[in-house]
Amino acid sequence: MTAVVDRPAPPSPPTLAPKPRGPVWRRRAFLGFCYLVLVPGAILFVAPFAWLVSASFQHVGDIFSWPPQWIPKNPTLDGYKGFFGIGKAGELAEGSEGAWRWFLNSAFVAGSVTTLQLFFNSLAAYTFAKRRFPGRNIIFMVFLATMMVPPQVTLIPNYLVLKHVPFFGGNDIMGQGGHGWLDSYYGLILPGAVSAFGIFLLRQYMLAIPDELLDAARIDGAGEFKVFWKVVLPLCGPALAATAIFTFTYAWEDFLWPLIVVSSSDHYTAPLGLALFVVKNRTSWNLLMAGSVVATLPMVVMFLIFQRRFIQGISMTGLKG
Repeated sequence: MTAVVDRPAPPSPPTLAPKPRGPVWRRRAFLGFCYLVLVPGAILFVAPFAWLVSASFQHVGDIFSWPPQWIPKNPTLDGYKGFFGIGKAGELAEGSEGAWRWFLNSAFVAGSVTTLQLFFNSLAAYTFAKRRFPGRNIIFMVFLATMMVPPQVTLIPNYLVLKHVPFFGGNDIMGQGGHGWLDSYYGLILPGAVSAFGIFLLRQYMLAIPDELLDAARIDGAGEFKVFWKVVLPLCGPALAATAIFTFTYAWEDFLWPLIVVSSSDHYTAPLGLALFVVKNRTSWNLLMAGSVVATLPMVVMFLIFQRRFIQGISMTGLKG
């Protein structure tokens, strides 16, 4: 006779707790309200640029027709040809002889300003974020206070400083006798080589980088600049991308400062060149529309390329202060 052994019952399979049923209709109503508000807002913001692109392919007589033509009935490239001085349309257009030069100047100035700001702003941000020295926070607050000064207030002082730079533009050692850095690429680029906002943006991002990484690099024998270049900068990609987009957009669209500094057409930027087509009672609207589209494309392309890093940099900046 065999003994009956009581075996433990097999464990029952784990049961998943039922998911709480939230008010689905509320979420759907909230999403519907968001789309109801965002879609008209998106259309409102995109409509001017869409009409600009459409008008650039229209004849002059059709641009201001009512209702506006969102899709050109008789599309033409005369506006673009006239703006760049190509073919018969370019021969009839006035003021478009240096269009190519304007965009090259804008690309050179905006690219140079962006490169200089990324380098100098990141250096200053690293100093304020990771270096210890007396009065660091006070100096940083004073530096940030300059952001409250309107740029129009510093136009005349900056103009006089550029005019009296020694040994440039015919100036002597006292900065007299010539025009200094006026009407030159130096005057267009160097005043924008540093930005208080860019330093603040990068500093806030660098504060989130652990100090242990920097200490480990110093223990391995890395110098301070090598720590900055090899450790800190590679971790600041999103913030650098956001700074680059802000800086390039501002430098590309800047009109007032080049208008004050530049006097010869050889140094005209795209905004100054486009202003030549706006003349009282004689505005070349088709050329102006075409030039505006071409001038806007670099900023749109740059934003699309760096969009993900731009959003990431904005969202992560300021997590630690």
